[in-house]
Amino acid sequence: RERFEFGGRDVASWFPRHMAKGLRQMRLALRRADCLVERSHIPLSGRNPALQEALGIRPHVLVLNKMDLADPRRQPVSAGAGPGGGSGGVTGSDSPVPLQVVPMVARLVADGPRYHRAESSEHNILVIGVPNAGKSSLINSLRRLHLKKGKATAVGGEPGITKAVLSRIQVCEKPLMYLVDTPGVLPPRLGDVETGMKLALCGAIRDHLVGEDVMADYLLYTLNKQQQFRYVQRYGLGQPCDHVEPLLKHVALSQGRTQKVKVLTGTGNVNMMMLNYPAAAYKFLRDFRAGRLGRVTLD
Repeated sequence: RERFEFGGRDVASWFPRHMAKGLRQMRLALRRADCLVERSHIPLSGRNPALQEALGIRPHVLVLNKMDLADPRRQPVSAGAGPGGGSGGVTGSDSPVPLQVVPMVARLVADGPRYHRAESSEHNILVIGVPNAGKSSLINSLRRLHLKKGKATAVGGEPGITKAVLSRIQVCEKPLMYLVDTPGVLPPRLGDVETGMKLALCGAIRDHLVGEDVMADYLLYTLNKQQQFRYVQRYGLGQPCDHVEPLLKHVALSQGRTQKVKVLTGTGNVNMMMLNYPAAAYKFLRDFRAGRLGRVTLD
């Protein structure tokens, strides 16, 4: 397929109501922030334009998550490529990133104006990003690295774990640095359906709001477009396919994804075993997110 037909889908329903409250709280917290650390799965689509005005007046570090799953041939953002003056960027695999964050933040804060907080020696850092981007995991990693302490915030594999702006969490003693975890917030109006679909594939939008079937179809379209054909061998296909139905049939057969269905006949009810296509679609999505279908960059 040369293009993907989204069928006039409305992405407004993909923005949960609690995010509007989270966005208001974050804007209030920005006033007390010396620097912003933005966590993102996707270099372009994974960033929230609703916060861009704040990024222009505060030092800003972009930390890309899941780099070990990204296609090394596609590098749309390079180290140091921040969005504006006084900004910095961090890219790389997950393991060395925490080592760079505190020194980079300390340097950016020292080199830039601190507005009304010039008399304070504390560093207040606001961690922002879309849902399920790894903000809480980053905070916990920094605490383990610099304070040798356990996790302070809950983490999970789906969006919505952090629901409210939390109190300050210390992550370093010298310099004295506090990070504020924030709820993942999507822009109230996504730029287009394709941006929303990329966010959904990375887990920033709950699967059921978009539909596992259309997500699986878009994922297949993306893999084919990027010549990523590892799914062919993984699911026992003879060759790449352009339609999701035969793929999901092979996934269901190879993974034993079946369901018991009651069928009403003229002689009574009959239980039949049928292939579970929704479960197969969910398996396809999980394999992608775990890197089992190859290293893929969606932007």
